[in-house]
Amino acid sequence: MKKTNRRDFLKKAGLATAATAGAATIGAPYVKAQEPIKWRLQTYAGSVLGQHVTKPMVDAFNKAAKGEMVIELFYADQLVPTGELFRALQSGTIDAVHSDDDSMSAPVEISVFGGYFPFATKHALDVPTLFTQYGLADIWREAYKKAGGVVWLSAAGQDPCNFNTKKPIRSLEDLKGLRLYTFPTAGRFLAQFGVVPVSIPYEDVQVAVQTGELDGMSWSGITEDYTVGWADVTKYFLTNNISGAWIGSWFANEKRWAELPEHLKQLYMSCVEASHTYRNQWYWGGEAKLRATGTKLELTTVPAAEWGKVEDAALKFWDEIAAESELKAKVVGIFKDYNAVLKKASGIYSCG
Repeated sequence: MKKTNRRDFLKKAGLATAATAGAATIGAPYVKAQEPIKWRLQTYAGSVLGQHVTKPMVDAFNKAAKGEMVIELFYADQLVPTGELFRALQSGTIDAVHSDDDSMSAPVEISVFGGYFPFATKHALDVPTLFTQYGLADIWREAYKKAGGVVWLSAAGQDPCNFNTKKPIRSLEDLKGLRLYTFPTAGRFLAQFGVVPVSIPYEDVQVAVQTGELDGMSWSGITEDYTVGWADVTKYFLTNNISGAWIGSWFANEKRWAELPEHLKQLYMSCVEASHTYRNQWYWGGEAKLRATGTKLELTTVPAAEWGKVEDAALKFWDEIAAESELKAKVVGIFKDYNAVLKKASGIYSCG
C-alpha cells in the first residue's frame, strides 16, 4: 500500500475542495438581487411638524426593514393637495397616508368625525380607547372597505384644538368675524359663533397671518404653535378648546397592502403603534411646559360659564350629525356613552 504523507494529503484535499467549489459555482443559476419594495407616503403635516408626527414611524420602519422595503416620506401638499389624498391613495398615485379623514375628504360617512369633532374627546388617550374598547376601529375599517381601494390601519390622538390669534379672545363676542385656519368640520361648527373658516395650503398659513389674510388658527394646541412658527406671528393663545384630541389615522392603498408579505405588514404596524407613543409624550409634555414657561403667547380664557354655551352647542351639533344617517348616529352614540363614563368617573379624568 502506498504511503501518504501529511503534505500530499493536504494538497489533494485542497484540490478536491477547489474542484467541488468550482463545480458548485458553475452549476448554480444566476439570481439577481431582489429590488426593495418602495412606497410613497404623504402626511397631512408640514415639513416641520412632520418631523414629530410622521417621520419617526418612517425612520423606524426603514431602519428595521433592512433594505427589503423603503418608504419615501412627503409632507403636506408635496405630491397632491391634502384634500385629494384619499383619491390619490385609492388610485395608487401614492401608497400610504397619515391624515385625518376630514382633511383628506374621504368619501365615507364617518369622515366628519376625523380631525376635531367638537368636544368628542378630552385627551389624546381617549382616541385609542374609543377605537379599541368602544368599537370605532371596526366601524372605520368597514367604512373604508366599503369605499374600496383604501385600507384603514390605525388611529391615534394628538393635541387639543385651541385658538392662537393676533387679537385676544376673552369672550364669545371676540370670536365674531375672526378669519381662522381650521379643519372642515371644526369650521362648520365654529361658524355659528361668527368665525369665518378659511381653507388654504398648510405651508401658506404663517404668511397668511402676516399679510392679514388670516387672524389666526383654530388648528392645534400650543405645542404645534411653537414648533411650526405660528407663535411667532400670533400673540394670544386661548386656553379653552373645542376638542381635546385630534383623531388621525394611517391608511394604505388596498392593493399595495395586500401585496406586502406578512412580516412586513407586522413590522409596519409595530412602527405605527410605536409612533403613537412618541406623539403622546411629545404633545402632552409640550402642552403643559409651553403654557407654564412659554414667552411668545399670552394666555387668555373665556369664563367657564360662557364657554358652556359652546359645549351646549356641540351637543346640538352632535344630534344634527346623528340625524344624517344610522351609521353617524351609531358613532355619536358611542361618543355620548364614553363621555358619560368620563363625567361619572370625574376626578383624574376631568378636563378643568
